[in-house]
Amino acid sequence: MEHLRMASHDLVQDNVEAVGKLFPNCIKEVRTSDGVKLSIDFEVLKQELSNSLIEGRTERYEFNWPGKREAALLANTPIEATLRPCREESINFDTTENLYIEGDNLDVLKLLCDNYRGKIKMIYIDPPYNTGNDFIYEDDFAQAGEDYNDVSGDYDNQGNRLRKNTDTSGRFHTDWLNMIYPRLKVAYKLLRDDGVVFISIDDNEVANLKKICDEILGQQNFIAQLIWERAYAPKNDARFISNSHDYILMYCKKIDDFVIGRLPRTAEANARYSNPDNDPRGVWKPSDLSVKTYNAESDYPITTPSGRVVEPPAGRCWRLSKKAFFERLNDNRIWFGPNGDSVPSMKRFLSELKFDGMAPTSILFYKEVGHSQEGAKEVTALLEAGAFDGPKPLRLLNRLLTLANTKSDSLILDFFSGSATTAQAVMQLNAEDGGKRKFIMVQLPEECAPDSEAAKAGYKNICEIGKERIRRAGKKIAEENATNAPNLDIGFRVLKLDSSNMADVYYRPSELKQGMLNLQEDNVKPGRTAEDLLFQVMLEKDIPLSSKIETEKVAGKTIFNVADGYLLACFDKGVTDEVVTAIAKKQPVHAVFRDAGMATDSTAINFDQIFENYSPDTKRSIL
Repeated sequence: MEHLRMASHDLVQDNVEAVGKLFPNCIKEVRTSDGVKLSIDFEVLKQELSNSLIEGRTERYEFNWPGKREAALLANTPIEATLRPCREESINFDTTENLYIEGDNLDVLKLLCDNYRGKIKMIYIDPPYNTGNDFIYEDDFAQAGEDYNDVSGDYDNQGNRLRKNTDTSGRFHTDWLNMIYPRLKVAYKLLRDDGVVFISIDDNEVANLKKICDEILGQQNFIAQLIWERAYAPKNDARFISNSHDYILMYCKKIDDFVIGRLPRTAEANARYSNPDNDPRGVWKPSDLSVKTYNAESDYPITTPSGRVVEPPAGRCWRLSKKAFFERLNDNRIWFGPNGDSVPSMKRFLSELKFDGMAPTSILFYKEVGHSQEGAKEVTALLEAGAFDGPKPLRLLNRLLTLANTKSDSLILDFFSGSATTAQAVMQLNAEDGGKRKFIMVQLPEECAPDSEAAKAGYKNICEIGKERIRRAGKKIAEENATNAPNLDIGFRVLKLDSSNMADVYYRPSELKQGMLNLQEDNVKPGRTAEDLLFQVMLEKDIPLSSKIETEKVAGKTIFNVADGYLLACFDKGVTDEVVTAIAKKQPVHAVFRDAGMATDSTAINFDQIFENYSPDTKRSIL
């Protein structure tokens, strides 16, 4: 619905647009009290209207936009939030090592930063493309404390911030840059030294995205700007050119540590090798013996077995010195053709190739990795409804997992997970090669448009689509791989972003002090469960959120055992000496209790002595 302006026409903006038609390089974006607007860079305009050099600000090479400093600050600003487990929406909650996290991905990345710093092998994201019709995340640069759930803008049904990037604001790059910049800055910290990032994008922001990646990830760590042939047929109604491709930027964390995964050799590639002389070293292919770079020592005649004398081609020489040539001749590595009369060539043996497999190319043809319609059909077939727009095909994600050189235990993150193609691709690859790769999917629960196919199929938001896809895909993969099914992890642990479990202020567990045990006020928000508290402690103690969780009862109290005794926690009230002793005897690295959880003053007084007797090295904390 259009809102009436209720004000006179903005003639200044008309003038700005008129100048922009003559001098587009003079137009810039600036932040005003009314939002981002187009403005004129008067120094550039002066130069355009002058025949002599105009003195002005010092020129330097930089990439800047309104709000960049605030966006950088936002990446480092702490938040008062936690992740709450949701067992009823999970699959195999107690045993799976996969995570599905609902919420604003910037906040989620911040929460994951300590637990998963330097642990992610591969990141793939498919963010909004800034076409003018995408949802973008509404970040508040001044957000803090009690304002966490009280910022301006629209909300989804979970209270998350997002708004439509309409055609009006879509012409600006600023909003999009301020959205993507802090997320990449935080995500960078999660990568392993041999990790790699893939980012899907189209023409609208590919140039800006590459500059951002050069700044955050390092220009020296750029690997490729892959071109994905996403459409298999031209659009005849295109005004100018039928756009048939998207891009995927590929950067690694440290170029010296990353080793790219190579592709399996094709039958066509292997057909280039043969063994006409029955060489015991196996099949080989001929390689040109001449090179363009001239070297007098490598300019000599060669006599073939038939007696013909062969000189190097004009302007060229042989790639081998005379001595090296005769060494290879004696080792049967020179080929003169079946009749011994051809120009000599080098024999390149397949068995002696430096790398296994084939070097990947920068063009991803749809015949090899699928196209956008293939991705849509995969989701439709699995969910039995046309439930999502623009999902990437599984073959494309499989190719990226190969290029990332993900080993059997790699951790893969997608924080714009959409319909969760990445999750299905990870499970499918594990089924094929017996791997134990794990995934972390992060998605804002954007509401489905009322008239969309997804809404008609009963899905309220994108997260519902993603979770249901993983459920059905996992079941299908297990059925198709019945032999390996018991070893496949087709589950996922659902966590949802929420405000801190602690009342009033963000409260960090601290080292246990005697006086703190006497506090009587309950500092936990109403409605928060013991398992909610456990996951906030896991975040605080840098424990992977996929860690195994077991429970046991002692004297009627529930004790959580995380990661085989690494953390033991009891959040019940009325904890007795018996419970404290049972925990101390297991000698955990961390032991956590609820504030004012001790049953009596006597237990509070005996607490330290019990641990000193049984486990003096245990780090004791309270909520």
